[in-house]
Amino acid sequence: MSQSLFRNFNLLDPRWDEARGGYEVLVEDGLIKEVSNGPIKAHDARVIDGGKRTLMPGLIDCHVHVFLTEVNIRHLEAIPLTLMTAKSAELMRGMIDRGFTTVRDTGGADWGIKTAVESGLIPGPRLFISAKAIGPTGGHSDSRRRTDYQPASCGCCNGMVYVMAVADGADEVRKCVREQMRQGADQIKIMCSGGVASPYDPLDSLQFSEAEIAAATDEARNFGRYVLAHAYTPEAITRAMTNGVRTIEHGNLIDDTSAQLIKAKGGYMVANLVTYFSMKERAAQFGMTAEMLAKNDIVLEGALRSLEICKRAGVKVGYGTDLLGALQVDQSLEFIHRAKVLSPLEIVRQATLVGAEILQQEGKLGVVEPGAHADLIAVDGDPLKNLELFLGQGKHLPMIMKGGKFHKNALK
Repeated sequence: MSQSLFRNFNLLDPRWDEARGGYEVLVEDGLIKEVSNGPIKAHDARVIDGGKRTLMPGLIDCHVHVFLTEVNIRHLEAIPLTLMTAKSAELMRGMIDRGFTTVRDTGGADWGIKTAVESGLIPGPRLFISAKAIGPTGGHSDSRRRTDYQPASCGCCNGMVYVMAVADGADEVRKCVREQMRQGADQIKIMCSGGVASPYDPLDSLQFSEAEIAAATDEARNFGRYVLAHAYTPEAITRAMTNGVRTIEHGNLIDDTSAQLIKAKGGYMVANLVTYFSMKERAAQFGMTAEMLAKNDIVLEGALRSLEICKRAGVKVGYGTDLLGALQVDQSLEFIHRAKVLSPLEIVRQATLVGAEILQQEGKLGVVEPGAHADLIAVDGDPLKNLELFLGQGKHLPMIMKGGKFHKNALK
């Protein structure tokens, strides 16, 4: 039995409105055993003195791509799976270094990389995987160049084939969804509108039909899973939500009516602002094309407004980043961009409580309570007063614990 006792911290459980002093937290065998506003007796526990720092749940990023290791994802055509895996390991270490103890991969990560993390072979956050992202011919998941008339036969030497799938018609979509779940997917990713990083599909294109979306959501539901949809426009959002999709990814061009539909259906939006700001600033140097950057400018214009619309409609919004390759170092900047619209407490809740709801892990992640996973971070100050404490690639996080094991501990 392994025990760690955290004391002399200000505890920030995101269900509260502020960090509270005088609490102690006992961790045992990977779970939170006890939370008390008085001393906890645990004679065999390792005592961690917080020095009045803030103790809070680990952060949750609900939209990452650990296998999209290139900013211009077309470059994955020349990346073998072995190299992509090695690069992925570096990206995941960066995520947990920044305090993100859980991430939802929205296309690309497979059961192998998830198992490698779970077994301790690779340091990284706990992964909720979608396997391959699924879209129609000519859509956001179609990785072919215009000169390609047949799909590549193998993903071993072409990373694009490994992270995306193409399916047409309800029956083909249903089969493809079943295959992703056979491969261990925790949720299913589909494409309902055009994308920035795909060169041939307009942003406002409507991709999967209603019948195709309904087939995906029905099959996922049959398996005890759910569907998330890449969708930018009100039309794409509406088509997705009326056919059983649970979470909308991006949603930059959302309007009041489509936001009210998400609310009425009990759905979620996972916004990701930072990727558009970072791509505008630096993506060209990593090979992103002018056509892609022009589409980026369109969705960037609606990014902050989308948060305002969702707040007005009462839509729950998860914390997501969607950064590609080398831009993933900007993951924590999402806090700063959201602060232009939302309060620090609202953003922290999005990166903990709402994230746990999206992952269907209420009471297990995003909170500090008995029975929850012992995913905890210590912060050099109060993040509700200074969100910049999340910046610096984790330099203000002297302690990071995932599943009761220290990823980092500079406290005595």
